Amino acid sequence: MISAIEPDWTREKSVHGRYEPGKYLLLTIRRYQQIKLNGGIISKITLLFIILRYRFWSAVSGADIPLNSKIGGGLMIPHPNGIVIHPDAEIGPNCLIFQQVTIGAGLKPGLPVIDGHVDIGAGAKIIGSLHIGAHARIGANAVVIDDVPSNATAVGIPARVL
Repeated sequence: MISAIEPDWTREKSVHGRYEPGKYLLLTIRRYQQIKLNGGIISKITLLFIILRYRFWSAVSGADIPLNSKIGGGLMIPHPNGIVIHPDAEIGPNCLIFQQVTIGAGLKPGLPVIDGHVDIGAGAKIIGSLHIGAHARIGANAVVIDDVPSNATAVGIPARVL
C-alpha cells in the first residue's frame, strides 16, 4: 500500500521525451517553493524566470494550482485540465487528483485538509472546512461538504460515505 505519510517523489518525475504538462507544472511549483526558501539576490532573479515558466505551464495544463500551495510530495495529476486548488487548502503526500477537481472555500468558513494517499475522482468538488482521512476515495463528480473518515469512499451530491 502506498504511504500516507512518506512522499514518493518518483510519482512526480516525468519520463524524458513524454508530454506531461501536469508534472512540469508541479516541478515548477516545487522549484519556486525551494528557491523562495533560499532567498538572496540570485534567487530573486531566478524567481522571475520560474514565474514565467509557471504561467506557461498553468496555461498549457489548464490548471489553477497556486505557487504557494500546501501540497505534499508525490502528487499525481495525470489530467490537470480544470484543477483548481485554493492556496491555503492542505493536501497530504501521494494523493491522486483527476481533471476538473475543485478544492476550496465553501459555505462553512475554513478550507479542506486532505490527508495522505487520497484519490479524488474527475469533477469532484471538495469545499469548506472539512477533513478527508488517509487512504480515502472521493468518487467522480462528488460534492464533499462534510468530513470523510480514513479508508472510506464518498460519492454523490452531496457526498455520502459508503
